[in-house]
Amino acid sequence: MIRNATMDDVPDIHRLVTYHAELNRMLFRSHADLYEHLRDFLVWVEQQSDGDQVRGCVAVELVWRDLAEIKSLAVEESCRGRGIGRELVRAAIEEGRRLALKRLFALTRERVFFEKLGFVVVPRESLPHKVWTDCIRCPLQEHCDEIAMVYELS
Repeated sequence: MIRNATMDDVPDIHRLVTYHAELNRMLFRSHADLYEHLRDFLVWVEQQSDGDQVRGCVAVELVWRDLAEIKSLAVEESCRGRGIGRELVRAAIEEGRRLALKRLFALTRERVFFEKLGFVVVPRESLPHKVWTDCIRCPLQEHCDEIAMVYELS
């Protein structure tokens, strides 16, 4: 089940993001950053007798009036291959529609995954708000191997 993240989910989101960041799949996010951007997050939870277990997460972070970025897409390693990432991105797309955005984008190394969901490759320079806010501070800036991909909502 996918739902909006709550304060109680932050430790699990941090655990997921940190695991993938340690494998250079994404950037690290601090607890403070996660609390500050909690409203951006959706989580995929498995309901168990001892409560919800967060198995995946994604953030839809507003960049400009008609543009948002899909960030911090992470799925627990033991749950990969179950379609959780795909469901999270589809939920992010629906959130983009709810917000009346025109485009969503992702910077990724998973081109085929995003292509299957309808994203297309674009030049990174076509996303100047991203390049001048986050990319400029990234330690991999000079050697970035991520691909910019966009999903048109309108």
